[in-house]
Amino acid sequence: MTVRTRFAPSPTGYLHIGGVRTALFNWLFTRHHGGQFLLRIDDTDQQRNVDAALAPILHGFEWLGIDWDEGPGKGGPHGPYYQSQRLSHYQAAADRLVASGHAYHDYARPEEIATEREAAEREKRPFLYSRRWMAESANDRVRFENEGRSAVVRLKMPREGTLVIDDQIRGQVEFEWAREQDHVIQRADGTCLYHLASVVDDHDFEITHVIRAEEHLSNTPRQIFILESLGYPRPVYAHLPYVAEPGSKTKLSKRKLDKYLKNRDFAQIYEHGRAIATALGLAPAADTFNPVIVDFYEQVGYLPDAIVNYLVLLGWSLDERTEFFTRQQMIESFSLGRVNKAPASFDPKKLWSFQDHYMQQLPIDQKLDMMLPYLERAGVVSTPASDDVRERLRQVIQAAGDRLKVAGDILDFADFFVPDEQLRYDEAAFEKQLRDPESAARLARFRDRLSTAAAFDPAALEQLLQAFVADEQIGVGKIIHAIRVAVTGKAVGFGLFETLALLGRGTSVARIDRALARREAQAN
Repeated sequence: MTVRTRFAPSPTGYLHIGGVRTALFNWLFTRHHGGQFLLRIDDTDQQRNVDAALAPILHGFEWLGIDWDEGPGKGGPHGPYYQSQRLSHYQAAADRLVASGHAYHDYARPEEIATEREAAEREKRPFLYSRRWMAESANDRVRFENEGRSAVVRLKMPREGTLVIDDQIRGQVEFEWAREQDHVIQRADGTCLYHLASVVDDHDFEITHVIRAEEHLSNTPRQIFILESLGYPRPVYAHLPYVAEPGSKTKLSKRKLDKYLKNRDFAQIYEHGRAIATALGLAPAADTFNPVIVDFYEQVGYLPDAIVNYLVLLGWSLDERTEFFTRQQMIESFSLGRVNKAPASFDPKKLWSFQDHYMQQLPIDQKLDMMLPYLERAGVVSTPASDDVRERLRQVIQAAGDRLKVAGDILDFADFFVPDEQLRYDEAAFEKQLRDPESAARLARFRDRLSTAAAFDPAALEQLLQAFVADEQIGVGKIIHAIRVAVTGKAVGFGLFETLALLGRGTSVARIDRALARREAQAN
């Protein structure tokens, strides 16, 4: 048997962390068994521009390296892969179910169903529809329609017995048929509901394993009833634990950003991302600039391998020690038997540590290619970047080392690329380091030595500063911070001597002159 799995995103324009984890587990299981992974688009909302809404989803999968064998953009022998284009398949299945007596036309009005439900609640018994308005013949349909009623199609569910499902993660799961409602599978306007569409598509696409989120477990009885009534073989089921909120057992939701921002680690990731977006001149959209959405991580400059490695461990583990996997190692190691039943809590701090690990392992040429577009989009360097700019960027990346956690962090070092007159100052740092006239005068004296230094490499500059503080009879702290603010505009950064050497003599001296002139103007 060739293993075939699918993921069925709804075209909403974003990829939720939990949804991606589900797709990833399908993909890994399929690749482990040498099968095919499909994308089927659940585009039942006809008011939405499907192509525009779907594009970010497909791009997100491509960015993460989760490729599909059949589906949008790939085609395949089982298409079309959009539910909106398969209505005739669903209609044929609904007609078969009615003809075989496994479904019926129901003419009950909503208020009549509500009345029966309320009566069950008053009598403290489970609600089961009486089927009073079920049309059992053509004459019944005519009679009901003459009363001005319209029909939906309902499943005629069993009222006794037990359904047993052998779930690959949950084990043996039992459902009493008497607790199942006569679910609607086709509305009065003729449109078919998800449960019918999903079963028909899984059969038509020859899906062998349905690997999905655990909230679909309760849907499984009606879907098995449909597929067995149609004579379809039953696929293998595996219901994954959901991804939970940080430090909680509640399901992670894109709509609770304000709540999650009360979590320190979550807030740090979010604010770090917003700082990068602000430096790029962006006004992030609230519905996508959210650490629950995969698009957030691409905008900020995370590595796809770090995201995927972190997600694979949300509910799955190889052992108690191994954390880092290549894609091939994930594929070779993955099995449903090692998926945990319990919810896996989204841990922003852990994700950050994975990103840090992968970024520090990345060759410098790849870092350069990741980071240069951020400088270009921010308008810090021109496009295409010159060889001189690329070489300076290489030097900055080397000097910054592990300060660069994500690609967008290169914007913290934009001061190495902007013209001197465009350098911006951290006002609080500028005031603190240069408000004292003696501090400014001391900086001016150091500037004179800097302009005549025999050599301008880090070692020589360190010797120059040591000699200066000895002559001035001061500690290094009395001058080093003022120098940094003058030449970079900020109070923090990598080594000062590397900074001065990278900027060069001309730029370093010119920037100190500019800072001193600014301080004098403020004083006057």
